[in-house]
Amino acid sequence: MSPRRRNVSTGSSLTFPDSRSIELRSYLALAVGLFALGLSAIFIRWADAPGVVSSFYRMLIATAVMAWPFFRSLRRRTEIPWRGIWIAAAGGVLFAIDNALWATGVRLGGAANPTLLANTAPLWVGLGAMFFFHERLNWKFWLGLFVAMLGAAGILGLDSLGASTLWLGSLLGLLAGFFYGGYYLVTQRGRQLLDPLSYFWPAAFSSTVCLLAACLVGGLPMSGFSSATWMSFLGLGLITQCIGQFSINYALGNIPASLVAPTMLGQPVVTALLAIPLLGEWISGWQLLAGAVVLGGVYLVYSSRLKPSQAVPRSAAR
Repeated sequence: MSPRRRNVSTGSSLTFPDSRSIELRSYLALAVGLFALGLSAIFIRWADAPGVVSSFYRMLIATAVMAWPFFRSLRRRTEIPWRGIWIAAAGGVLFAIDNALWATGVRLGGAANPTLLANTAPLWVGLGAMFFFHERLNWKFWLGLFVAMLGAAGILGLDSLGASTLWLGSLLGLLAGFFYGGYYLVTQRGRQLLDPLSYFWPAAFSSTVCLLAACLVGGLPMSGFSSATWMSFLGLGLITQCIGQFSINYALGNIPASLVAPTMLGQPVVTALLAIPLLGEWISGWQLLAGAVVLGGVYLVYSSRLKPSQAVPRSAAR
């Protein structure tokens, strides 16, 4: 049951959610986010547009949809938490780079491999936690890092035997994982200062601006797409970003990034399963083996991070 505290001025009882219910909601949000993000590569492949353009419309739609709730919640505040806002904006820049690299990789190399390699983020989260947060890493982490990189090298090697675009797509996915890991670390810090919505919108806005600049500098087409492509953009904005990424942001306020990132390894599994009936993309036996090696390595990283001291933290703002 939730603990009750008596309001001394009115004599009424106020109910506060206990840590168990908060944790349950956080893991439920993580599951919803996992499935919604698993659909993202499907929408990217359906959209007949450059990956950066698809990422831009994904962020633009989410920014527009969530603008009114964000500013409404901001008006209720007595003080604007500018430090948290700036951290969210920095996270948005990292997320924009991650999205641009990953989406381009999906367009070039299919849905499964770039998505798998982009989810090597736990490796970079662990290294970042060591360098920036001074966390100690045990032998399981280093073994997992070696095994995961071995599997990633296997995927890149297998793709190099096929079309050059497959190899480049997988390489871009691996690079995206580096920036995705940075996004996780920054978001964990930002969510200690901001509630999910207050973090989500500034991050989405800064991502939108960065992706728009990339589209304009690259001279990429911004209009003239088919109705199917616009529907894919809508799916990216509403399902992947508004539902999926917002759910992950909520979870990161109560679950350490070092646990959220490994859990998101389920995303390429969801994507690979959906790609078979929806895209007709099949995975070879060797690719499946290399992918299993990557997942095994990151699982070792995950298990190395499971410590009693890493219990669910209390967010400063919910």
